[in-house]
Amino acid sequence: MDETERLLDSIIMGIREKKGSRIATVDLSGIDDTVCRHFVICQADTANQLLAIEDSIEETVRTEAGQKPFMVEGTRFAHWIAMDYGDVMVHLFMPELRRFYDLEHLWADALISELPDEE
Repeated sequence: MDETERLLDSIIMGIREKKGSRIATVDLSGIDDTVCRHFVICQADTANQLLAIEDSIEETVRTEAGQKPFMVEGTRFAHWIAMDYGDVMVHLFMPELRRFYDLEHLWADALISELPDEE
């Protein structure tokens, strides 16, 4: 498993730990001039849950992949939290903002994988 795969797995583990839903990964690695290689996108029902997911991702990635985010934005209002891990950008949304921005479909050539919610 390479470093990026370990990072992706750790991020998803952190999201699932706090019951984030509608997890999607967007593989941008085959597209020129993108800001990163992957997006991970999920949503939560409340601002408190978004903050808990962000905290869980940071902790899980630190312990499992040995990395810290370069930047985290959006925790003040917790409607859209963005976490920059270099090759991977994480976007945590409230449902209405996720529908509005529709990041999954910004790049027509990207490979989108939607992960099933865990019960």
